[in-house]
Amino acid sequence: MIRYGIVGVGYFGAELGRIMQEQNDTAITAVYDPENGEKIAAELKCAACKSLADLVERPDVDCVIVATPNYLHKEPVIEAAKHGKHVFCEKPIALSYSDCDEMVKACEKYGVVFMAGHVMNFFHGVREAKRIINKGVIGKVLYCHSARNGWEDVQESISWKKIRAKSGGHLYHHIHELDCVQFIMGGTPETAYMTGGNVAHCGEAFGDEDDMLFVNLKFSDNRYAVLEWGSAFHWPEHYVLIQGTKGAIKIDMLNAGCTLKVDGKESHFLLHESKEEDDDRTRIYHSTEMDGAIQYGKPGKKPPMWLHGIMVNEMKYLNEIMHGAQASDEFKPLLTGEAARAAIATADACTISIKENRVVKLSEIIHK
Repeated sequence: MIRYGIVGVGYFGAELGRIMQEQNDTAITAVYDPENGEKIAAELKCAACKSLADLVERPDVDCVIVATPNYLHKEPVIEAAKHGKHVFCEKPIALSYSDCDEMVKACEKYGVVFMAGHVMNFFHGVREAKRIINKGVIGKVLYCHSARNGWEDVQESISWKKIRAKSGGHLYHHIHELDCVQFIMGGTPETAYMTGGNVAHCGEAFGDEDDMLFVNLKFSDNRYAVLEWGSAFHWPEHYVLIQGTKGAIKIDMLNAGCTLKVDGKESHFLLHESKEEDDDRTRIYHSTEMDGAIQYGKPGKKPPMWLHGIMVNEMKYLNEIMHGAQASDEFKPLLTGEAARAAIATADACTISIKENRVVKLSEIIHK
């Protein structure tokens, strides 16, 4: 029996707890959240801790799931590690490379698993694309292009996710595509250059994040990537396009589905586990439930079918690792925080780039 404690049980943390309760040989024994803790503890039939220390010191907690707002990840991860607890932390694991590095090293020092919540690793379509690439079907990968764009109107209140100091803005909060591109390219780029700004969401009704960001990455061996994010686009797009010497793959998250193109012929495979989930995602993206690729949950709201399915895959994998399953080589960096740290290294390089209007070498970040 693996016993889990959860720090932060808002929209995502509460659902992760519900899902984990359904896995084999598990128990949610405690939660800590000053705002939502009592309510979710009653639902999950576990203890509601009064402090972070109370939770990480409990002998009936083997693994801590951290699902607090982004800027509050560091302390619970390090405190859990110090108390010998394995850790799962939602993305982004932190908002700076230095914080990520401190967290990774703490988990190394105390010998605990540090799994990052990069859910794109658990998309059926992403795993299939990785398999196709590893078999050499599209040849050498030369270029990736990702876009996660939509339009966001004024909301009832300003979410912490729209405040740069708390979420990191689109670049950090939506780190998935960057993480995915770096996996496909085999690591961090050599250089990064970012332009953009807050062009359509200024004023008291909005947060302070940039609503258009454009990133240009140069990898070793003359390979490149371009990534876009933002909430100021009336023509929504959400995809990762992978171009190789022999063919290409498009992972489409707006019109959910994946396409392999080789020798002028196209074949298709699912983005999620079922056609029903793909159709659910496509319907939501084209409905009034969200604006393009911009959607945020809130406490009390349940994730849609397609997102719930990915979260199930992720929690099942974490639980299997906790029960002794061995990770494949490609997943090992996901279980040490290394891949998540590498994505933040590039994000930090991009942040310096836009501030100083220059190309930034990743060595400026990683070798500090």
